[in-house]
Amino acid sequence: VQLQASGGGSVQAGGSLRLSCAASGSDSGIGVWAWFRQAPGKPREFVARISQTGVTAYANSVRGRFAIARDDADHTTYLQMNTLKPEDTAIYYCKLGNAFWGQGTEVTVSS
Repeated sequence: VQLQASGGGSVQAGGSLRLSCAASGSDSGIGVWAWFRQAPGKPREFVARISQTGVTAYANSVRGRFAIARDDADHTTYLQMNTLKPEDTAIYYCKLGNAFWGQGTEVTVSS
C-alpha cells in the first residue's frame, strides 16, 4: 500500500486548508486512518483518526477546529482544518492501519 498526501500550503491565521491522502495498492483504504504532525524540533504527534465505522478522535489542540473524514470508495481520507493557528505549522502525515505512512505535506500558518 502506498499513501499520497496532498493539500498543504501557506495560509494566514484563521484560514483553512483541506488535506487529502489517497491509498493505492492491495487492500488500500482498509483500516483506521489517522493524521499526525511534526513541527520543527518537536516529536511527531497525533492529530486525528477515524475508524472503519466512522468513529473519530482528535487531539485536544485541534478538537472543534479540525475534522477527519474518509471515503472508502476512493480509498481516501481528508483532514479539514479550520481556524488555523501559527502553532498548527508542521508537516502533516497520514497513516493507514499500523504500518503505512504517507510522505507528508507541509502546512505553514503565519500570524
